[in-house]
Amino acid sequence: MSLAAPVEDAQADYGFQPRVENPVTAAENLYAQSSGEMACRVRLKRLGVVFTELPPINDGGTCRIDNPILVSGFAGRAIRFQPAAKLNCAVTEAFARWVKGDLVPSTRFRYLSGVNTIYNAGGYSCRTMNHRRGAKMSEHSRGNAIDVTRIRLNNGDLIKVEKPGWFSFRKRGLLNSVRSEACDYFTTVLGPGYNREHADHFHFDLMQRRNGYRACR
Repeated sequence: MSLAAPVEDAQADYGFQPRVENPVTAAENLYAQSSGEMACRVRLKRLGVVFTELPPINDGGTCRIDNPILVSGFAGRAIRFQPAAKLNCAVTEAFARWVKGDLVPSTRFRYLSGVNTIYNAGGYSCRTMNHRRGAKMSEHSRGNAIDVTRIRLNNGDLIKVEKPGWFSFRKRGLLNSVRSEACDYFTTVLGPGYNREHADHFHFDLMQRRNGYRACR
């Protein structure tokens, strides 16, 4: 009798799909894409990212994504991403590599469990930084940022992104790991303790700065 592979096994093989010549089909490439955008989508497929193509977004000014995608899962649907978010391909790839290379190993180490669902507070949003009038436009306005609020594990535990209590040793260790290791994948990592606006979520983006500076706070 054949048994379905457990979710943990699916995550253990995260990123190890069979080699294929062109995972992006003609039907998926409905919108004009550069060779770089198409190559990025090939990498997403091989990483097990679940996404669909969207028409270009242009809400005026910097509020645009020329080649947006709607992301709903990772590790070949073993990890859900809720709600599905509109993002650009570059930040999606960075996030997928972080989930595979840091988040899942960290939850296994500290909680002996893989990841079931990552809850986000939004991808694309035509707004300024911290919603402040007159501030610079946020990387969310380019679909170049992701905010994570909660993480549900396969064992049922729900980890909220917030400043942990004094005796929440495992949670503190996990959130500290997220903050430090994520800067290997993103140019901006902000979270609880940085300011009031980031007290309940982690903000990840790929903002380009002079001299390759990264902001991890």
